[in-house]
Amino acid sequence: MYKICLALLCPFIMVFSCQDNNSTTENSKVEKTQVAKAPVEKIIKAYGFTLNNYKVINDTVSKGDFFGSIMDKHGVTPSEVYEITQSIPDTVFDFKRINVGKPYTILKTKDDSMNKPYAFIYEHNKIDYTKVFLGDSIYAEKAKKPVTVKKKTASGVINSSLSLTIDEAGLDYMLTNRLADIYQWTIDFFRIKPGDRFKVIFKQKYINDTIYAGIKSVDAVLFEHEGEPYYAFEYEVDSLTGRTEYFDEKAKTLRRFFLKAPVQYSRISSRYSPRRFHPVQKRWKAHKGTDYAAGRGTPIWSTADGVVIKSSYTRGNGNYVKVKHTNKYTTQYLHMSRRAVKVGQRVKQGEIIGYVGSTGLATGPHVCYRFWVNGRQVDPYKQDLPDAEPMPEAIKPSYFEFITD
Repeated sequence: MYKICLALLCPFIMVFSCQDNNSTTENSKVEKTQVAKAPVEKIIKAYGFTLNNYKVINDTVSKGDFFGSIMDKHGVTPSEVYEITQSIPDTVFDFKRINVGKPYTILKTKDDSMNKPYAFIYEHNKIDYTKVFLGDSIYAEKAKKPVTVKKKTASGVINSSLSLTIDEAGLDYMLTNRLADIYQWTIDFFRIKPGDRFKVIFKQKYINDTIYAGIKSVDAVLFEHEGEPYYAFEYEVDSLTGRTEYFDEKAKTLRRFFLKAPVQYSRISSRYSPRRFHPVQKRWKAHKGTDYAAGRGTPIWSTADGVVIKSSYTRGNGNYVKVKHTNKYTTQYLHMSRRAVKVGQRVKQGEIIGYVGSTGLATGPHVCYRFWVNGRQVDPYKQDLPDAEPMPEAIKPSYFEFITD
């Protein structure tokens, strides 16, 4: 026991002994004068430039600013601005589309006695930007900031609304819109219940591996609504175009020929009914449409692909649009604040055809959505509507292998 204790203590005795000797030795040494080293300049790179080599001006487009006025602040004459704008085609950079709130950077060479810009860099968004070179050679280049993609998993239980649950989990609010888009044919997100739950696998973009730049994709979702699971897996159906679609665990498409609603609405204010008391005319009559209450100016979508056969105004309908989808199906959208399409125009499912208003016989902003089958007005909620194009049989084996990985 004594030997064990001695063995454990020996290293400490040696350390303390060495420390005392070192202390004596250090005290006996003559202190040397330390020479301070000049700090090394940190190299800063951005937009493909080494910024240390330039005078850098970072600014934001203010109200009333345009390219000429910005250049004028930095010594570029109107004739020089004209030469710049004429040298670069709009397809590369449209000088007329410089928007308020967008950041820009001006680089000036440090040895330029004229103090004029060498480059103008305009940020279209967090990732895309355009470099306009203003030296002896005038040209422009489109570019992107380096982006990394990270896979994330999130889940939640809904107490009140999907958007609030997403927000409380600290997730990007755009995830709410992505989920609503994926399930827009199958789940009414204005009627989800407390206790509904979800799990989602998605990818997020980061600039320089640190700055969050939004959601890249939603790869897979399980949404449990009223105890029933709704799966969604994103899968490429066209390798040439890169087009993807969402399918469930049985390879059935989540898309339908028709959207569930023509607008992002707050509530259904009036349903299809053979007898309803009209709030404006003050009498009982049939209401052969579904009213979706929404804020004035909310976009109205065509619920399916088709051709616009009417885009007009009447005293009762107000501004309205009618779309023929097939020989069997036609839809109509009433009370718009303004119309966005013309007769004969082809529209795609989800394309904006107008904006919510209260024109015609309407007491408040909403869209009255009407639905015809073989020329007869019906309640769309009671129709057995067709699915969109199914998954090709040839790719089903690879799909099932994909979702089980």
